[in-house]
Amino acid sequence: MRAKTAEDRALLELIDPVAESLGLAVVRVRLMGGTLRRRLQIMAERQADHDISVEECARLSRAVSEVLDAADPIAGEYLLEVSSPGIDRPLTRLIDFSLFEGYEARLETDRMVEGRKRFKGIVAGTEGENVAIDLDGEDETALIPFAWLADAKLVLTDELLKRGAALRAARGEPEDDGLPQDTSEGAPDAENSDSTQDSTKDDA
Repeated sequence: MRAKTAEDRALLELIDPVAESLGLAVVRVRLMGGTLRRRLQIMAERQADHDISVEECARLSRAVSEVLDAADPIAGEYLLEVSSPGIDRPLTRLIDFSLFEGYEARLETDRMVEGRKRFKGIVAGTEGENVAIDLDGEDETALIPFAWLADAKLVLTDELLKRGAALRAARGEPEDDGLPQDTSEGAPDAENSDSTQDSTKDDA
């Protein structure tokens, strides 16, 4: 789930080694948009503590830009966006379901599982290659093969907001005062991203 399309997977192969060299792990890569102006979104975090700073996003953006400029895997103009996974982050790796055990999540599978594809409940860790989740309204913990997941994301709850506040406090950032956040280049986005760094490339 870190890469959705064949194009995303090819980009991930280029980006993964760059991130690893900086002590970072790529959470997700998505190339979005049409032919006129596309957006390459990279979500990343530190391998050590699963957090990331604005400065680290900027370093990764510069390093990735150099690799992409040399390899030229994307035709035309595009916007490169490097960010944290955000508070209500996507769960794209098996380890994510251990890291966020106890938090609420929505899951979608690529095939029918007992008559449905969408699930919501409390993440209960992993068992082998399966994701464990305590589904709403059911007594037993369900096991869903990680390979069957098409999408998974944390649900924004009070508990998750408290975790985000604790991370901001650990970074020495001010507490969220409930006011709209500046989402300009390099600034925090309250809902989706802790930090962003944008750059552009033009084939002209």
